Amino acid sequence: MAELLEIHSLAKRFGGVVATDDVSLEVRAGEVHALIGPNGAGKTTLVAQLSGSLAPDAGTIAFEGRDITRLAQHERVKAGLARSFQLTSIFGRLSVLENLALAVQARSGSSLSFWRPVAAEHALTDAATDVAGEIGLAERAQVPAGELAHGEQRALEMGLALATRPRLLLLDEPMAGMGPEESQRIVALIERVRTGVAVLLIEHDMDAVFRLADRISVLVNGRVIATGAPGEIRANEEVRKAYLGDEALST
Repeated sequence: MAELLEIHSLAKRFGGVVATDDVSLEVRAGEVHALIGPNGAGKTTLVAQLSGSLAPDAGTIAFEGRDITRLAQHERVKAGLARSFQLTSIFGRLSVLENLALAVQARSGSSLSFWRPVAAEHALTDAATDVAGEIGLAERAQVPAGELAHGEQRALEMGLALATRPRLLLLDEPMAGMGPEESQRIVALIERVRTGVAVLLIEHDMDAVFRLADRISVLVNGRVIATGAPGEIRANEEVRKAYLGDEALST
């Protein structure tokens, strides 16, 4: 598989705290690449650098062979790189369809009129309806986003990212705060969308990680200590030591 995202020697410090330390890894086209590690390992800081919300102190980020290290967030989205967040970020008073239509509008550059409803913009609503179907919310399209269950809200947030039609989707703990049934909903969603988009997945649910990932990188104290197929990561002694007491890696 071709390398879609290439990170070389990425570093970020906050005073005396090293958040990411000489991080290098690649995400290949068509794969789900999981990034795991203990709390405070630097995972979210790394994703913030990839999405453009945080500038690295050193290193480079290349996407489809193009250096995007200094590109703004919106320019990265236009290039095909989209992110979802640990905390759900949606417009609670707007319907599912209206949320998705706004994301489609951001991608297309279409200008919404202030004097007519979003539903009147047929090109936007048609595209938004397609995304609602992709994320399993077609029957909930007219429901205010704030009234959705937690798992549905997380699916909608993924839909907002997918509406930009990315080549790479950055998912930052999409199953955070979910019970088993809701988590399975998100796992199924990722399995559906992975056919058309590569995924860099940060997640603490090890069952989901080992079910979904083609490759896994392990980040500890800001450094990547191992990258490999799920079986290789399970058997890696350094990873076991870093996750001392974490039974998910030994089952």
